[in-house]
This record gives sequence, structure tokens and C-alpha cells, in this order.
Amino acid sequence: MKPMLAAKWFLGAAVACFAIASVGAPLAVVATTSIVGDVVRAIGGEEISLVVLFPPGTDPHTFEPTPRDLRALHEADLVFINGAGLEEGLSPILSSPELEGKVVDLSAGAELLTLDEDHDGVDPHVWFDPLLVAEWTHRIERALVALDPSGKEAFAHRAAAYREELAELDRWIQAQVAILPPARRVLVTDHRSLGYFAARYGFEEVGAIITGFSTLAEPSAREMAALMERIRSLGIPAVFVSQEFNPDLASQLARDTGVRVVVLFQGSLSAPDGPAPDYLSFMRENVRRIVEALRG
Repeated sequence: MKPMLAAKWFLGAAVACFAIASVGAPLAVVATTSIVGDVVRAIGGEEISLVVLFPPGTDPHTFEPTPRDLRALHEADLVFINGAGLEEGLSPILSSPELEGKVVDLSAGAELLTLDEDHDGVDPHVWFDPLLVAEWTHRIERALVALDPSGKEAFAHRAAAYREELAELDRWIQAQVAILPPARRVLVTDHRSLGYFAARYGFEEVGAIITGFSTLAEPSAREMAALMERIRSLGIPAVFVSQEFNPDLASQLARDTGVRVVVLFQGSLSAPDGPAPDYLSFMRENVRRIVEALRG
């Protein structure tokens, strides 16, 4: 459903439908991405009823809500978003009067990365730094406590425990990265998605097939030629792409340069029976793939 049509549907639903929360009922919570949802679930526990909008494997840049999604948003007590422009396509809905005061932007106040003076916007892929996800937990905890003060102790306990897990994850990633000589810590990606990971763990982003933060663009022939030359000159062993990326472009790059194409989980978790069903597993699986590919 197109954003403007979705906004009109949403406004109509707000007039026609009234949800009355039962005393003691779980908070109705919506999260945009599966990654945001996993972190929210870890803190909210049984005190929340969670709906995740973007299905596994969905490119957040191209998501369009269904009528069921719009109803979930209308009935929500809280809506947690990644922010930093990731949900730009949902902005007509998220900024509607019916959601005023309900939307929690988890990236608000974070130190966000930009690309360069020739590209507008900020990098929304903040979840690739566990320490920034730790900042999310404080915002999530405060928002939940504000609507459910009786759950304050439980929310605080879970948030603190999850921050400990994130700190452990951060230490594990540092140990894995230490296996790589500094000269091998170079990243070429399908689009600029690993900036926060690179900044945290001492990698250098030396190129991208799409020279921006969104997968919606297409590279020019000149940009592809320049990237291929850089891959050859630097001896880049691998290019990292998302599952949703154009396979034709990835195949062309592999065919013309001999580089290995490695698929990462980027914008969403895997299915529950996959290798990245939660955020902690998501990061560990990606790091394993990155380190293995760059070790040569």
C-alpha cells in the first residue's frame, strides 16, 4: 500500500475503530524491524504484546504496510522505530495525529554517521554497533515504564541484563576481529551499511556497489568500473551483500574481479529456525562470516 493511501486508510480507521485497553492487559507495542522488535521483546517480556511490521528478509527501504499493519499501528500504545531515516517511507503514518506521543525513535540523540558532502542524510544502520543498541535499551525502558509504572522493576532488571549481554557481545567481536591483521580489515559492501561496525571495530569501508545508505539506487557504469578497479588494486578478497541485494550486480562483480561474494544479514533477522533468529545471534553470525571471508 502506497504511503499516502496508507495514511488515508489509517486516518479512516482512527475514526471508525476505538480500542479500549483492559486494566492489567499487556501493553500493545509495535516495532518496525525484527531487530528493533527483538530488543524491545527482551526488555518488555510478558508485560507487552508485540507486533513486528517488517517480516524477516524484508528490505526496510522498500517496505509497504498492509491494512493489518495499519490496524496494529492504530491500536498500539507504543511504536518503536529505528529512526535515522530508515522508516522514511512510513513517515506520513508515523507523523499522523493518531500516533502523536506514541512513536519512540531509538536513534534520537545518538551520534549518527554521514557519508560525505556530496550525499544527504545520515546512516541509519546503527544496530551494527552493540554499544549503540545498548543506548536503545535505556530509551525502551523509559518508554515502557512511563506507560506501565507497575512493571518498572521488571523492565529495569531485563534492560540491565540485556546490556550485560551486549557488553559480552562487544568483547567477543573485538576478540574475533583481533584475528585479522589490520591490513585485512577492509570492507566493500552492496551499500553503505557497515559504517558503525567499521567505526567501532577498526575496519575501513573502501567502497560500495551503491554509494549511499539506501538500496533503492542503482550504480552507474562508471561507478561500477571504479569499484572494480579498487577491488583489484587493493586485493580485496570479499564483497559483503544483503540477502535482498540485486543478484545480477553481485554476480557481475564476482565474475569480473574474481572476488568472493558473501551474504550477510543486514536489515532483518533470519527466520526463527535460521542462524540469526535474534539480535545477538545476528551479530555473531555476521562477524563469523566477515572474519572467515577476510582471513583468506
